[in-house]
Amino acid sequence: MIARLKGILDEVGADWIVIDVSGVGYMVYCPGRVIANLPATGSPVSLHIETHVREDHIHLYGFSSARERECFRMLTTVQGVGAKVGLAILGTLTVDELTTAIVAQDKAMLSRPDGVGPRLAARLMTELKDKIVSLGGEFAPGARPAAANDAGAGVPSAGASEGVTADAVSALVNLGYGRAEAFGAVSRAVQDGGPEDDLNALIPAALKELAQ
Repeated sequence: MIARLKGILDEVGADWIVIDVSGVGYMVYCPGRVIANLPATGSPVSLHIETHVREDHIHLYGFSSARERECFRMLTTVQGVGAKVGLAILGTLTVDELTTAIVAQDKAMLSRPDGVGPRLAARLMTELKDKIVSLGGEFAPGARPAAANDAGAGVPSAGASEGVTADAVSALVNLGYGRAEAFGAVSRAVQDGGPEDDLNALIPAALKELAQ
């Protein structure tokens, strides 16, 4: 299995690239976000690779980080999410945005990528809610995996008042902010030492995060 490719960027298509590795050109399908951030043709490039082997083809999928590749693997375990939809999701949302949207149960945000309708968005929220936090990064209040807790990864403390943080998120949503956006702001406010048990103080702290 190919897990990583390092070579020269030879060609760029709408959803694929060709990497020249010692004279051999490898076609790699990538999320639009990855392609947009690639250097100019002829430049060195290195991507993490997910290899799919089928009876009639071998496809390579490229990602900018091992974490992004792991997210792709996780997405494709969900019924209805094939490689094409998985790439579309990661081309529209970063891993942190996807994590927050799933934990925040933000169906509207999850429905933004092409190929993801309300039903599939609901399935993503249900099937990945307890898995997605294992990827690390930004989290909604109360979403604290054991590994991150032991490592002190900067997510809200286990003692955070879920009722207060949920009320703060609801208040921000009522003010017109997206649910995932509100979750992220409240999460950052708590992580920065915000008053997680005082709703009247937590809301202004979260609004300050949104203003930055």
